[in-house]
Amino acid sequence: MANSELLEALNVLEQEKNISKATLLEAIENSLITACKNHFGTSENVRVTIDPDTCEYHCYLDKTVVDEVEVPAEQISLEKAQAIDGKYQIGDVVPVEIMSKEFGRIATQNAKNVILQKIREEERKIVYDEYITKEKDVITGIVQRYVGKNVSINLGKADALLTENEQIKGETYTPTERIKVYIVEVKNTTKGAKILVSRTHPELVKRLFESEVTEVKDGIVEIKAISREAGSRTKIAVWSNDPDVDPVGACVGMNGARVNAIVHELRGEKIDIITWDENPAILIQNALSPAKVISVIADADEKSAKVVVPDYQLSLAIGKEGQNARLAARLTGYKIDIKSETQAREAGDILDYENEYYDEDEEYYEDENEFVEENVSEEE
Repeated sequence: MANSELLEALNVLEQEKNISKATLLEAIENSLITACKNHFGTSENVRVTIDPDTCEYHCYLDKTVVDEVEVPAEQISLEKAQAIDGKYQIGDVVPVEIMSKEFGRIATQNAKNVILQKIREEERKIVYDEYITKEKDVITGIVQRYVGKNVSINLGKADALLTENEQIKGETYTPTERIKVYIVEVKNTTKGAKILVSRTHPELVKRLFESEVTEVKDGIVEIKAISREAGSRTKIAVWSNDPDVDPVGACVGMNGARVNAIVHELRGEKIDIITWDENPAILIQNALSPAKVISVIADADEKSAKVVVPDYQLSLAIGKEGQNARLAARLTGYKIDIKSETQAREAGDILDYENEYYDEDEEYYEDENEFVEENVSEEE
């Protein structure tokens, strides 16, 4: 190949595949060395020079001047050496240029394979480097096809796998459909980047709120905790670092626009947004929303809480198949025991006052509307 043609080819590869010319020149150098090894049986004394600006290359065998040549690939007679330059003497090293056209068909094919292999490796590395930075983030992909029960998702420069376990139960995916997925893991394998994505991961909801709610993206509103049963219901606890910003209102948006956009993306999954509170009793009360709560006794050491709700709110507090209570427990990290007012009175668990919350660890009562610290002596 003429040098101008080689230069043009390398420039095209650099533009189209984003592989640096320096990397490709290194691959060509290695391919020439490989060709020499296949042709001459050694590459120990092979030297390749390539001009990166013109792509002019030369391949040399450094041969030692000897009286009697025993290894032609490594030695040269004094007569031949002095024919090149009369200054050479026994023991000197003479660079003898090899023309690549001298290589046999097999050596040439092997050299070509070395270059192609390097191009493939660089392509895989570029794809891996791009997507490893997107790990633990949300990306829009295009559904390609079902592979058994798994789904192949095209992310642009690479394909990802949405396994059966990471699919929302009941969801179906149509080829060419655009969906948002959470990148769980990016692995570098010999066959290229292996990208695993999810539609069920709780972090998917968090990232969607970050993209939809400016205050969350800017860090004004923090998502403190998330519990999710994908495809059915999610609870998120939010907190505002700015007293003038309502965290729940910011996430809901005007007329519910922000949260509805996320619900639409999750195909109707219900989302409960509650206010985070450092007092676990108040947090548990908020987490059981939309159910009303009469009292909460939280034990921070045992990570457990006793909750009393009005009789008519018991089924709402527990939720269908226990979902509301289960999500509240995951959100708060507390084991929650819910009883109706009647059940609590019969068991002697109910407090003598209503709408108050007691945190055993902090030793204070808190009203729904006001905060009251009370010193509790050891005797009491």
